[in-house]
Parts: sequence; C-alpha cells; structure tokens
Amino acid sequence: MYNISSILLVTILFIAILLFYELGFRIGKYKQEGADKVIKEQTTAIQAGILGLLALLLGFTFNMSLQRFDNRSQAEIKEANAIGTTMLRTKLLPEPFNTNAARLMEQYIDLRLLISDVDLTRIEKRREYNRKTDKIQDELWQLANKAADIDSRPVITGYFITSLNDMIDARGERNAILKRHVPEAILYLLFIVFMLSGAMIGYSSGLSLKRAYVPTVLMTLLIVLVVFISIDLDRPKRGIIKVKQDSMLELKEIRIIVSENE
Repeated sequence: MYNISSILLVTILFIAILLFYELGFRIGKYKQEGADKVIKEQTTAIQAGILGLLALLLGFTFNMSLQRFDNRSQAEIKEANAIGTTMLRTKLLPEPFNTNAARLMEQYIDLRLLISDVDLTRIEKRREYNRKTDKIQDELWQLANKAADIDSRPVITGYFITSLNDMIDARGERNAILKRHVPEAILYLLFIVFMLSGAMIGYSSGLSLKRAYVPTVLMTLLIVLVVFISIDLDRPKRGIIKVKQDSMLELKEIRIIVSENE
C-alpha cells in the first residue's frame, strides 16, 4: 500500500463509501415493508455502535501516525546534534587529521541532506547514497584510529571518537525509524469499517425511505480528509507533510561561515 498514492487511496475510499451507502440504501428500501419500529430502533443503535468503533479506529490510527512523525522529527534533531558535536571535536585532532576530518564531515552533511529528499520507494538511489555515507563513516573511523595512535593526548582524541560513534548510532537509529509505518492490517481494517459504516447509514436511510445524501457526503469527505492526513504523516518523504531538515541545514550554514572565517 505504501507504493500507492495517498490521493488515489482516499479517492477510492471516498467512492467506495458512497457506493456502499447506495447499496445499503437499496437493501434497506427493499426490507422497509417488513421493518417495524423495533427493528428501526435496533438498526439505529447498531449504526451508532459502528460509528463509535469508526471514531475509535480513526483516532487510534491518527495518533499512531502522529507519533511516528514526531519520532522522525526527533531523530533528525538528534542526528544533527551528533553531527554538530563531531564537527566541533574535529579541532581536537592533531594536524593533518583535523583538516581531513573537517573535509569529510562537510561531505557527510551534504550526503545526509541529499538522502533526506529521496523517497523511500527509490531504493536504488537510497542505496547509492547509503554506500557513499558508509564509505565516509569508515574513512572517519580509520582517521580517528590513526590520530589516536600518534596523539600524545589519548583522552582528547577519545572525545572525537566518542562523538563519532554517537553520530554513527544516530544515523542508524534514524534509518530504522524511517522504516516504521502504521501496519497495513490496521489500514485495511479501517477501510473495511468505513465502507460498512457507509452501508449501515444507507441501510438506515432506506428503512425510513429518506436519503440523507448531503450530510452523508460531507461526513464521508471529512473522514477521508482525516485518513489522508493520517496516511500522509506516515509517509516521511513522499507526502505533503514532511519532516523539516532545519537542524541539518543550520549545520551546513554554520560550516560555511566557519570556512569563510578561516
């Protein structure tokens, strides 16, 4: 389902709910003659129960999507802080390791910004950027080890190694969070409940021989809008709502200013 456009998904859902409403209405109209007051009251009670279940599932899904969006935002800030600390600690290394480390860090930030704009469905492109990022991480680690071997201040050099390790861990954590989505089983269940709710509303309208078409369309429109926001929040790099890269961009700007001053 992740490969399907969010707009296409909610459009199909909107049409499906209205079709089920129409189907329910016709069935209710057919059964109307044999329905007494008790049956109509029971139908109304069941309809209210299904709508309550619908609201519960919708709120649960929206909350789950929002939590994942917040986790991705926090992961971006955490990684940016880890990179910023590592950048500062490159100055603790002896020459020429500090210069080489600073150069590699600039390339690292550029790669992290580039991959942040690549949709998760573009697997090959992301693999290419990840390979380049892995290579820079390996070069930084080797550089740190060489600096530690020749530096007479092992504790000072160790500060850089610690921050470098934190930076690598922050990237791994962020990549793991990006792959976490709302389980598709929940979305399928949500869509089924939506369509059955439409059918039940239509059935109730059919029993009373009165269409509540305008309110039904408006309610359906509101439902699919909330579903669209929920799905969009769950898609970190391809929807309308995206995690801002302000923290990473600030690192880039700070590095440019430092380089000009030097």
